[in-house]
Amino acid sequence: MAAYTTTAPAPRTYAFAALPEITGRSLWRMIRDALAEARQAQTEREINNYLASTGGKFTDQAEREIERRLGWNTARW
Repeated sequence: MAAYTTTAPAPRTYAFAALPEITGRSLWRMIRDALAEARQAQTEREINNYLASTGGKFTDQAEREIERRLGWNTARW
């Protein structure tokens, strides 16, 4: 039984172009920022969907309904 051997060495060039840029932020900070960005995008999608379903006009009534649906409490103002 013949052993498998290669005559050419494996290439040793590695490309690390896909690595994120090091910004000095901690891992927890990057996770928190990513979660906040995802939540912001979700909120904007919900607002856009609501406005599209009501004719696209941003009225006082639409603003109050958006605040109610998203759970924003503006009574403190």
